[in-house]
Amino acid sequence: MTIKTGDTLPDATLVGMGAEGPAQVALKDKLAGRKVVIFGLPGAFTGTCTTAHVPSFMRTKPGFDEKGVDEIICVSVNDPFVMSAWGESTGATEAGLTFLGDPHSEFTKAIGLEFSAPPVGLIDRSKRYALYAEDGVVKVLHLEENAGTCEISGGESLLDAI
Repeated sequence: MTIKTGDTLPDATLVGMGAEGPAQVALKDKLAGRKVVIFGLPGAFTGTCTTAHVPSFMRTKPGFDEKGVDEIICVSVNDPFVMSAWGESTGATEAGLTFLGDPHSEFTKAIGLEFSAPPVGLIDRSKRYALYAEDGVVKVLHLEENAGTCEISGGESLLDAI
């Protein structure tokens, strides 16, 4: 079942890079009592993800800060090494965005937003979306019809909606 506005995000363990290497990150700890933006996309270092989706949240981070958003998290079905390198190479980590991997697609499947495109090597990847949650409850959800486009799931659109 696909997540929708009003639903509580499922508890999941994502993986990020900590001071000592890969570290488990309990999503419930990131969400509890906080205002959080999560945007998901098909893959690190892929075209639209790198040239449109990530930059849109880098541009709009100050606006989200003004609205009291505690954290902006990028989630992709990639390992934490790739996510860390991608965050660094785009400048998004320095801009204050958090990059977390969902290497087994567990969170992505739990919210019903997985897809596969075998001809291009994308298996159990994430559809393109952006959501805003307060204390783990989805208040706004923008889901793209086509994973290759970044329109309603971009930072500007989500910022305007909250």
